[in-house]
Amino acid sequence: MKLAEALSLRKDLQARIEQLKTRLLNNIKVQEGEKPTEDPNDLMGELDGCLKQLETLMFRINATNMQTVHEGKTITQLNAERDVLRMRTDFLRSLTNSASQLNNRYSRTEIKTVATMDVKPLRKQIDKLSEQLRLLDLRIQTLNFTTELV
Repeated sequence: MKLAEALSLRKDLQARIEQLKTRLLNNIKVQEGEKPTEDPNDLMGELDGCLKQLETLMFRINATNMQTVHEGKTITQLNAERDVLRMRTDFLRSLTNSASQLNNRYSRTEIKTVATMDVKPLRKQIDKLSEQLRLLDLRIQTLNFTTELV
């Protein structure tokens, strides 16, 4: 199985677990004399199986990410780099959006606010970081589709 397949399966399992949780919560209590639409014990058994499968899959994904080295970095390192790059880009976008907002004053007596940073260089930095992020994400996706799961 390729790493990309395992990642897709992990996502499906996580969604399935959430569905089972919701179904369990909906069937854990019923009005006295009524029967639940689904047996909570059966749902618990199914949930248990999904959780065990998820645990095994997560271990294999993590082991694969730690053992696969590309251009001197493991997939785990590349994932961490991508996550931080995404956080930095999102933060700078928020910063530029805040600095770019116009404050409408209705009279001269209202307090005027001004940006303390120049937005233009920040936007150039965002463009550069966004390109790095796209390229890094492409590298990771390529590795995911070519790497065999451990």
